[in-house]
Formats: sequence, C-alpha cells, structure tokens
Amino acid sequence: MSAAPALPATMRAVVINGPFDVKVKEVPVPKLEKDTDVLIKVHLAGLCGSDLHAYRGHEEASGYVMGHEVVGTIVETGSAVTKFKVGDHVIAPFSVSCGKCFYCDQGYTSRCDQNACLIGGQAEYFRMPLADGCLFPFPSGLPEDVALLMTDILPTGYSSAMNARRLLDNDAAGWTYADALAGTVPKKGVAVVIGCGPVGLCAISSARTLFETVYATDLAPQRLALAEKHGAIALPLPELKEALAKATDGRGADAVLEVVGHAGAVLTALDLVRPYGAVSSVGVHSRHIDLDGDQLYSKNARLQFGRCSVRTFFPHAANVLRDNLELFKSFVENKVDLDEAEKYYELFEQNKVAKTVFVMPK
Repeated sequence: MSAAPALPATMRAVVINGPFDVKVKEVPVPKLEKDTDVLIKVHLAGLCGSDLHAYRGHEEASGYVMGHEVVGTIVETGSAVTKFKVGDHVIAPFSVSCGKCFYCDQGYTSRCDQNACLIGGQAEYFRMPLADGCLFPFPSGLPEDVALLMTDILPTGYSSAMNARRLLDNDAAGWTYADALAGTVPKKGVAVVIGCGPVGLCAISSARTLFETVYATDLAPQRLALAEKHGAIALPLPELKEALAKATDGRGADAVLEVVGHAGAVLTALDLVRPYGAVSSVGVHSRHIDLDGDQLYSKNARLQFGRCSVRTFFPHAANVLRDNLELFKSFVENKVDLDEAEKYYELFEQNKVAKTVFVMPK
C-alpha cells in the first residue's frame, strides 16, 4: 500500500438524513477496506438527477454520504492495485465493475458479479473499490468540469441511444460497437428523447450521431431551449406528437430514449414508438410500472431497461464530448462550494438550475 502523507482525520461531506434533508457535515475520511481500493482526493463532485431519487424519498436513504460523480487525484492505493499510483489524476465512474467476470467479458459491466452503484462522492475524499477495473486516467486537454460528464451522464446518454439503435437493427446490420466508435455506422431513422435534463441533453447529442432526426420533449420550457442547443427539435408533448405523426406518416418514432425514471415517461415512450420500434430506458426506476399488455403485444415493441455499462460506452461517449467540446464547455451551469449543497439540491429538485458540480479545495 502507498499513500500521500498527512491525510486528515475528518472531511466535509453531503449527508442525507431523510427526504428533502441533506446537510454538510464533518465525517471521518474513508479508509481502504480491500487491497483493490484506492482513496481519491476529490477535486469536483457532480450533482446528478439520480441523486434526487434518494433526496425525494423514493428510495430508503439516511445517514450516508451522497454522490457518485468524481474527478480527483489518488492519495492512497491498496497493495493489489497495479494500473494506478498515488498522484494519478483520474475519473471515477458511477458503478463498480471488476473487469474479469462473465458479464464484464461480454461488455455488460453494469451487471458485473461485484457491481454496485457508488455513493460517497460528494465529499473531500472518496474510496473507490476495484480501482483497476473501474477508474479511467484523466483525458488530456479537457477542463475538469467537462470531463466530469464522463463519470456518468454522457456514457449513460450515449448508451440509451446506442442500445436503441442496436435493438432496431437487431444485431443483423453487420456493424459492431467498434464500428460506432470509428464513426462508420450510418445515421438512420427518427429518435425521440423524453426528458431534457442533463442526461437527456447528453442523450440528444449522442442520438444525433446515430439517427437522422432527433426530437425531444420535457415539461419545463427552459429545458426545451437547452435541448435545441444540443440539436433536437424540442417541443411540448402535444406538439411533438403532431410533428412526429407528420414526419413519419403516422407510424411514430423508430426509437424513444427515456431518461427520466418515472412510470409516466415509460408509458409516453410506448405511446410514441412505432410498431417494431425500440424503447431504450436509462432512467432510474425504483417503483412499479403498470404496462398495457395489449399495447406491448400489438406494437411488437423492443424494450431495453437498466444501468449503463460505463466501461463499454466510455470511448464512444468521449468521441461525442470531443466532437462537441465548445457546446459541452458551457454545460455545467453552476460550480459551487460543497457548503452550498443544501441550497443547490433544493434548486435542482425544483428544476431551477441545470448541471451543478461541487468544487473542493486542492
């Protein structure tokens, strides 16, 4: 094990106490628990839409440190870590994967035998398990707040678009993920993105690399304006339905990307998609969804749900980021001190602010 000298005993961290109740508290600095762990001094930590599930009380949550989007520097490594060392500048993705199991070998790292969603990132120090299988070296030439998008929301947005495209082509089009990385998959069809928050905007930019036309919808007018910046035809739902019907001779969308994590968004997706179309959902669903069996049967809809396999989609998402760098440089709306977390959780939950990151002292 190697470590930087003189780590403090305590740190500031965003702790959830219950629904709509987060506080910045002094808590112990985490310690390595296994020899595959590293300890990271956090530079930036993101506030993500999926944090709101715990914040709103949709998931049982009390007494732990929030956050799963981290950019920082390694200050301590376990003895079994071989790919990283103290002082390395790294990106920590939001889910854990070993890189060696059956699922990781298939590229399905989100279902790794040791998979878990990270918590604890909105703090001055963060323990990363299975570092060799999870961490990424910091990409050169990117501002930290832009690179932070690669911890979760840009790979997640890309995965929603790519999974929909693969469902449409049904693995029979003669192309692979490697072709997508090389930019040799032709654009085809009409996609709709439901939800124009940070993940939705990433999904829009990603979908534009795979589909000829991308529509988007959201309940918040200010989010529709952001969606247009990312290249979508952004409309309130009633207007979108009308425009979509005209554009497709009444068939509906070839693909619908659902990034909200709400049952109503899934039902809207199934309403908008054409027969034999694809619904790709990356929204975090923690509650029961009542689906209409007749609608599913009658549409022959193809469905994909679940968490993004970050390691698989990271290089594809990085291409989207670099190709749209000037657009993404203005993506993070707020860079604030950790002490302002309580205020910005409230504003983010009310759709009054867009992407926010907490900045730690270096």
